Amino acid sequence: MYLKFKWLVIVGLIFVGINPIEGNAQANNDGWKVLFNGKNLDGWKQLNGEADYTVKNGVIVGTSKIGTPNSFLCSKENYDNFILEFDVIVDPILNSGVQFRSNSFKDHNNGRVHGYQFELDPSDRAFSGGIFDEARRGWLYPLAVNEKGRKAFNNGSWNKCRIEAIGNSIKTWINGVQCSNLVDDITASGFIGLQVHSIGGSKQKDGKQIKWKNIRIKTDNLEESSWDQDPEVKELSYLLNQLTVGEKRNGWRLLWDGKTSNGWRGAKLDDFPKSGWEMKDGILTVLATDGGESTGPGDIVTTDVYSSFELELEFKITEVANSGIKYFVDPNLNKGAGSAIGCEFQILDDKKHPDAKRGVNGNRTIGSLYDLITAEGYTIAGRKKQFKGIGKWNKARIVVKGGKVEHWLNNEKVVEYDRFSHMFRALVAYSKYKDWDNFGQWPSGHILLQDHGDTVHFRSIKIREFN
Repeated sequence: MYLKFKWLVIVGLIFVGINPIEGNAQANNDGWKVLFNGKNLDGWKQLNGEADYTVKNGVIVGTSKIGTPNSFLCSKENYDNFILEFDVIVDPILNSGVQFRSNSFKDHNNGRVHGYQFELDPSDRAFSGGIFDEARRGWLYPLAVNEKGRKAFNNGSWNKCRIEAIGNSIKTWINGVQCSNLVDDITASGFIGLQVHSIGGSKQKDGKQIKWKNIRIKTDNLEESSWDQDPEVKELSYLLNQLTVGEKRNGWRLLWDGKTSNGWRGAKLDDFPKSGWEMKDGILTVLATDGGESTGPGDIVTTDVYSSFELELEFKITEVANSGIKYFVDPNLNKGAGSAIGCEFQILDDKKHPDAKRGVNGNRTIGSLYDLITAEGYTIAGRKKQFKGIGKWNKARIVVKGGKVEHWLNNEKVVEYDRFSHMFRALVAYSKYKDWDNFGQWPSGHILLQDHGDTVHFRSIKIREFN
């Protein structure tokens, strides 16, 4: 009898033009605020593109349009800490997203909307629920690191989405499945925006729709409403030279403190190089000399050695630059000219540096195991490796567990191999390392940042070891 009465009340509310969701939130006084009243676009404004936004049957409908840039229907109010929920359905041939903590400033790219975006991706890539930094840094949390999250979005039907932005912690869910676990502090406040992505001149995509409903936000007492963290969803942090509570709990430590040379020395020196390496504003920089291999201040290595570990850092290169991150390094093997010997995660300007065309099949390009294995997209079928560009910060990650080794570039896997396999030995036998006995198979070694005569920047260098 109670359920029948409740249904009659809801029907009655709809009949007289009252949004039952809004009424329920207000009646329960549970802190939720409805952002869309179900009738019109009061409280919203459109920015950038000219795609059409209308309201039909209590739903916001965005319609794609030829020849217009990305369009955003944005809340007039800004929000900092919040929990946002909404339902969405996307035409399978479109891409879309929901902006949050986003902004539009006249003096920034002529008012272009920029900031965090909850990705809506019905393509085979299936990155829905990932976090993209619109018109700024690109992918921050691609779902290449969360296979379970890639399966959460349902094409062709409504999806329930949730964003928790509390302090520097940003987490997302789709249909109850956690997709992202990001830590980032670059922007603390901004508007909510519903995106209709540009389609260029595609007639096939013209007039297709994205629909949103049940959009609500909560800004107070957030901790009590926060959902539990899925321990299988990897935390990705972009804090500068800092560790999160989660990272400390999982055994991470800073390999460079952001200020001093503690824990590092020259690869062929007893101490840190007296010049040529600069530490300023939390950035470790090798300064340009003549473009030669270790002909300037020289490589630097950790004072400790490592066997099974996960290493992560950010790097930024200049035009035509060459450098690398080496591991399992034995500085005693090469006391003469050139770099110290070890396995190398290549850092290179693939477009302009001639080394990109040397070696075999691109095995000297960025992210590659230098001169041995070419970096390519491993995680998502048909997706190329993701380099953010010259003058931009990129993430490198090297994972070694016994013989199993992986290279990750911007949180997408680009190399994997077994350093104890017959295949690895065969590759070494036909490489520049063939003269070094048991190359890459030593039980432990130093970690090295390379001086190759070009200006390259490093920061947020951290490591954790495995037993």
